[in-house]
Amino acid sequence: MLPEERELSRLEREQLQLADQVATAELECETTKTEIAQFQRRYYETVGRLFAEIDDFDAQIADALAGHAPGDRAAQARAEAAQEKARQSAEEAGLIEEQAAPPLVITPELKQAYRQAAKLMHPDRAITKQEIERRTRLMAQVNLAYQSGDQQAIERLVLEFGQDPEAISGEDVASRLVKVIRRIAQLRRRLGELHEELEELEQSELFQLKITVEESELLGGDPLGDLAQQLLQQLSERKIQLEMAKELLID
Repeated sequence: MLPEERELSRLEREQLQLADQVATAELECETTKTEIAQFQRRYYETVGRLFAEIDDFDAQIADALAGHAPGDRAAQARAEAAQEKARQSAEEAGLIEEQAAPPLVITPELKQAYRQAAKLMHPDRAITKQEIERRTRLMAQVNLAYQSGDQQAIERLVLEFGQDPEAISGEDVASRLVKVIRRIAQLRRRLGELHEELEELEQSELFQLKITVEESELLGGDPLGDLAQQLLQQLSERKIQLEMAKELLID
């Protein structure tokens, strides 16, 4: 075997290893996103909607008190701030409710299907601009299917994709060396991007809250349930406060 052929063989092995690492990192990122989405939905349904209701009551109370003292600029400012906070809470709640519910369980089969798709059709396996764009569109569909737990959709996309059009066949060693070196550079860049993305996801407030809640639950606690009870009590108090504020306005 010629030296350049040995080098090509070594680089092709490195490319395969990097492709496997990228597929694993892609899967880890998408899994983390899906788990965050699961927790966000659970958090909203347990306590988030209660926070939104409390904000709405606070806005109504502040508005009633401001109406009782129309010359009080501080009261007017408090009412405007409470209304803005209630508006934001309602908007966030609406966005969450509009999102498709994430899968309840991320099965090993779903993960395997995603990993296979990522290794086969990821844009970093392409060289031409046209092929990169095509693969980018396909991977966007794969990501959406994974986030919704649709394993069959992923498998269908893999079948439709067919054989990798970038596969090397019948080329001279020098050309293959150039191609594999470029692919290795692409894969290394993508691996670095994925590591940064995963780190950013894991540092987010929602992810950190998810970890805290799950750790407490492993010890037998029910932090979200306990918080929900506290918020229900606060809601009852807000209803009373609102009635009192309305009575002041009538008087």
